[in-house]
Amino acid sequence: MNATLPTADALRSALAGLLDGLPPSQAVQAVDRLIANYRGTTPTDAPVLRDRSDVAAYAAYRMPATFEAVRSALGALRDAAPGFTPATHTDIGGGTGAATWAVAEAWEDEAPHTTVLDWAEPALALGRELAAASGVPALRAARWERSRISASLRLESSDLVTVSYVLKELTEADRAAVVTEAARTAQAVVIVEPGTPDGYARIIEARDLLIGAGLTVAAPCPHSGDCPIVPGTDWCHFAARVSRSSLHRQVKGGSLPYEDEKFSYVAATRFPPEPASSRIVRKPQIRKGLVLLDLCEPEGALTRTTTTKRHGELYRAARDAAWGDAWPPHTG
Repeated sequence: MNATLPTADALRSALAGLLDGLPPSQAVQAVDRLIANYRGTTPTDAPVLRDRSDVAAYAAYRMPATFEAVRSALGALRDAAPGFTPATHTDIGGGTGAATWAVAEAWEDEAPHTTVLDWAEPALALGRELAAASGVPALRAARWERSRISASLRLESSDLVTVSYVLKELTEADRAAVVTEAARTAQAVVIVEPGTPDGYARIIEARDLLIGAGLTVAAPCPHSGDCPIVPGTDWCHFAARVSRSSLHRQVKGGSLPYEDEKFSYVAATRFPPEPASSRIVRKPQIRKGLVLLDLCEPEGALTRTTTTKRHGELYRAARDAAWGDAWPPHTG
């Protein structure tokens, strides 16, 4: 393939090439088991991905969605830290490398040198194959290392550490230890979890640990104070649009050409970031002549603002605004 950027299309092409020939029934069975693990409780000492068929099914089922979620979180980090260009990147529990693809795209001109850590050798093996098939130098140069993701994890210093869809697989003690270790070694940490109440709860736990370790929240929050959401009443999450290939639709049993991946995340930095003035935390409600925006404010409060036609350019920006965007938009 003639890929020069690690885009979503390039990822789907690489997946299609490597998954060609996998019996659909085998893929569906593996996906069913993975969904059960994804929604349930997974023991820390048992890798979810056991063999190549598991890994292939996982790649088709989860990689495009994980890529888009991490891509969105990295976009928010870049907005808050426009001068940050990581030279090194460690992906904890990176599996087949979806976050690594997103990082390579985010800094396409100066992509960092990446090390992917995971305890499932079949996942690492397929990740290597996908990277080799990508045609992207930064992905081809990545290191894929088997490592136990637990309290025993020790990391080398890295400019950027990503932890995507991993914390759910760990015990409470291991989660705290892994996040603490990431904070100890990195200039910036990005953690992504499913956009569910329990995923959000894990993000809040991680956020508290990062702040306690001396980091500052860069996104999505416009502050590093307590989350204004009352526990048990709501949860902070966002959505990323995922285009489905025909293979993706077959494995997931869906018919629509897209899906929305719901995710929660936190990005924090060792250096002072420039967080959003406010963050849109719900889908904007467009009414005749006005737009309602639910915002998380820098003072640590949730507010609703109404933008009407009389606001002119700001009203037009509100009509184009999306869930998760910074508000107000940058101008000039």
